[in-house]
Amino acid sequence: MHLSRLSLFACSFLFSSVANCADSDASRPVKQIAIIGAGAAGSSAAYHLHKYASEDDVPVNITIFEKTAHIGGRTLTVNVHDIPNNPVELGASIFVEVNHILFNATKEFALPTTDPGTDEAGVLGVWDGQSFVYTQDSESWGWWNIAKLLWQYGTAPYYTRKLVHETIGTFLKLYEAPYFPFRSLSTRAYQLGLVKITGVTGLQWLAQNKLDGPFSHHIVQTSTRVNYASNLPYIHGLGTMVAMAPEGAMAVAGGNWRIFAQMVYRSRAHVSLNSTVASITKKPSNDPESGSPKYSIKTKRTGAPDDVEAEAYPVSFDDVVIATPYQFSGIDHDADVIPHPVDSIPYVTLHVTLFATSYQFSPAFFNLEPAAKVPTSVLTTLGQDEEAKPGHDGAGNAGFFSATLVKVVTNPKTHNKEYVYKIFSPDKVTPEFLSRLLGVQVPETFTRDPSAGADGEEGEAVLDPISWYYPAVFNPYPQKYPRVTFQDPILGDGLYYTSGIESFISTMETSALMGMNVARLIVDDYLGISHVDDVGVDEEALREQDRLQNVLAGQQQKTAEGYGRPVEDAGEL
Repeated sequence: MHLSRLSLFACSFLFSSVANCADSDASRPVKQIAIIGAGAAGSSAAYHLHKYASEDDVPVNITIFEKTAHIGGRTLTVNVHDIPNNPVELGASIFVEVNHILFNATKEFALPTTDPGTDEAGVLGVWDGQSFVYTQDSESWGWWNIAKLLWQYGTAPYYTRKLVHETIGTFLKLYEAPYFPFRSLSTRAYQLGLVKITGVTGLQWLAQNKLDGPFSHHIVQTSTRVNYASNLPYIHGLGTMVAMAPEGAMAVAGGNWRIFAQMVYRSRAHVSLNSTVASITKKPSNDPESGSPKYSIKTKRTGAPDDVEAEAYPVSFDDVVIATPYQFSGIDHDADVIPHPVDSIPYVTLHVTLFATSYQFSPAFFNLEPAAKVPTSVLTTLGQDEEAKPGHDGAGNAGFFSATLVKVVTNPKTHNKEYVYKIFSPDKVTPEFLSRLLGVQVPETFTRDPSAGADGEEGEAVLDPISWYYPAVFNPYPQKYPRVTFQDPILGDGLYYTSGIESFISTMETSALMGMNVARLIVDDYLGISHVDDVGVDEEALREQDRLQNVLAGQQQKTAEGYGRPVEDAGEL
């Protein structure tokens, strides 16, 4: 991984932030801003804070606290065989052209992008646990292999694509005035008519548009499973539309984390890596003309023993941005810091397994004839009569959400060609599962013990089924049950929150959007610019919105009970 490089990179931010303070206009007090989390939202907040503050001549000093050793949050790469020129995305893998913040950042930062397809041509298949219901040439990546889709599914692909474009077009209005910036995501969603999509399941939304036939089951549901580990009855309509918007997909060469590393670097923020925020307290401001409080933050070294006390950071902050899911943060605070409960939502527990092997998928695993050609990448859906379930049981008979070829490499020891696969699954991948998938016995240790030697008992060379193996478990995104209200970005006076957008749409881009939104709100507050979100929304409509949310809350709680193991048991991505 790129941890050591980023750690050195982060050290330079300290000097940049000091210079920023020295250059500030002495006639205006420097605003101290803390950002907790250096993922997509936190990095974007820092970058846009510096940008907006510079444009409006507002002196700011930004401090970022990141509990891990890297910048980028869920954008994380690992190196196959520990070779730096073999990076593979472990977390968020792609973004698309309509992701304006990320796409524009690659241009501004001169970051080269790559096609997220594999290094080798092959077949992409959709498997329902018994048979392949759809296949296509992987070189025509994307769902729009028009001729075959129209032949198999009629006009459903065309009208689904049209519905996706219309929905995304509406969502993109959040980037521009009068909808940007927003103090209330719930109000903006209502104004844009998006609550009619978030308030129903993907299955219901497609049915309302007469698109709930075989295409939705074979293709749309496959997309919601690989993107959000959810079946159509357990994801809201907007999440379904976002999952079906892969056109113009791309990735940054070397890892998408580079976008956020550049954002943080250009923000001139001081970055404190491996720094866990333990508590936030509020105290009166020293400025007699200011009615706003100051915030004091205590931190401790990530991984420090429990008996090590957190230490107060030497700077008090005018504003604090919590840019990480609150329920995972472990931040202690007094009741007056966050006067109202922060929305706690169930997150998906996802096992991500990367491995390198010289073997390809076995025909027998997929119930194919021995000589049959097996797809190089497999996405999954449910069987025709299989009951859709939420959470842990959502993978169904297939047992996993996807198993895809992501890279072809050369083994540095054997110099043999190897295939690097990535598996998304609700459970830990076992040696028994991989043995069936590859049609060869995989040892209980996954990779062979190097001390066993290079030869077998008869002196013959041993070909390791798996030469490199990297497992991880994450909470990458929420379970997107239908809802019509969302956690607002303002938690209190000078206290902001970005993860409320995750239950609305959860992508790198939307997290970056919320970071940008919070940055604009903070700078506008310094400038005395107010934003009224509820223009054009009558009180009766808002009461109806609250009533709908109360009805849906019961449904969400009931569905969450079947989710599986508690989200607190797994590490956050």
